[in-house]
Amino acid sequence: MTVNVNEDVRPRRGVIGNVLRGSIGNLIEWYDWYAYTAFSLYFAKVFFPAGDATAQLLNTAGVFAVGFLMRPIGGWIMGRYADRYGRRAALTLSVAMMALGSLVIALTPGYASIGVAAPLLLVVARLTQGISVGGEYATSATYLSEVATPGKRGFYSSFQYVTLTAGQLVALGVQIILQNTLSTAEMASWGWRIAFVVGAFGAVAVMWLRRTMDESQAYLSQASGERGSLRVLLRYPKECLLVCGLTLGGTVAFYTYTTYLQKFMVNTSKIDINAVSWVNFLALLAFVVIQPLAGALSDRIGRRPLLLFFGIAGTLLTVPLLTLLAGTRTPALAFLIMLGSLVIVTGYTSINAIVKAELFPTNVRAMGVGLPYALTVAIFGGTAEYIALWLKQAGHESVFFWYVAGCVLVSLIVYASMRETTKESALDG
Repeated sequence: MTVNVNEDVRPRRGVIGNVLRGSIGNLIEWYDWYAYTAFSLYFAKVFFPAGDATAQLLNTAGVFAVGFLMRPIGGWIMGRYADRYGRRAALTLSVAMMALGSLVIALTPGYASIGVAAPLLLVVARLTQGISVGGEYATSATYLSEVATPGKRGFYSSFQYVTLTAGQLVALGVQIILQNTLSTAEMASWGWRIAFVVGAFGAVAVMWLRRTMDESQAYLSQASGERGSLRVLLRYPKECLLVCGLTLGGTVAFYTYTTYLQKFMVNTSKIDINAVSWVNFLALLAFVVIQPLAGALSDRIGRRPLLLFFGIAGTLLTVPLLTLLAGTRTPALAFLIMLGSLVIVTGYTSINAIVKAELFPTNVRAMGVGLPYALTVAIFGGTAEYIALWLKQAGHESVFFWYVAGCVLVSLIVYASMRETTKESALDG
């Protein structure tokens, strides 16, 4: 017998309505997260002392990585909160924290005005956003998987990366608008702050929107018992390790092909910064479109074939693609290379949320999806850009290409040995 102590008595809005509400909030969350890396080319000089451009980018990449270190804590705290008090409550709290972090970045004076306090406040803001986004991934992946119609879970859960990437697109769109409205000097002086003000106000609007979401029926219908407990999660060591293995290559490839590639094209390929913004925007727009197509395909043929496609192609083609991009000076060719890379990583991004959700029972699903994922992303995804810039500064940039391919190879071994999760899904339990 189930105990619905948290039963939501409001009329249910249907799968599409709840997916849209969850997805729009996810978009704003990730807009705020990616605005940092999109505008770091401008504010690096504001928060850090004058010096070599690569060194300043290295400093901002270090703060970016510090934000990632909080993601496991966010995955644990917010995953625990979501498993105990509901997905809707956790999603509302996470977006409130993101709004606070963006507001702090927008209002913090530069190094020239307040000295070392400027980068310290930047770190605090990113720590807050790291906790937020750690919880956002875990809870939104769980929520979208639980509210999805059986047989269409791959399709609906793919909207996590649709909106995750759309958040990055909106950040790039805001960047392009500001670049065409303000001078380069104005952008570097104060124009970049506009992006964070937009993110803060957008997050506040999403707080209200998320309060109107339905709680997932899986959460409401679960039997009474211990929820959101680390002790219970540790009863599933194989599943936790599987999440780490699934994530390793995918997170390194994703952050290489998206956030780092913008700096790579400017710093290594020497392509004009405005042209690079358009290359990123158009490639990511195409990436967004193909996510639900790949998700729907996984509902028909299974999850493993898509993961194997990513693993094989990512292992074999990463070094040639990045080597080719390093030597190109043409925006059109850079676009094709980036698009090809994103098609490869789609084999992971379109279905990684549903694969992880299918591994864990309802009472620890949010924590099970979020904690091992966030640990892996913090160690490997969050440091990818820093490692790339460090190797470039050391004069060994091509070593990073092999590093990415090696990480994908490790995940390929996991994909080849794992079971097909659609056949034994914990969501059907």
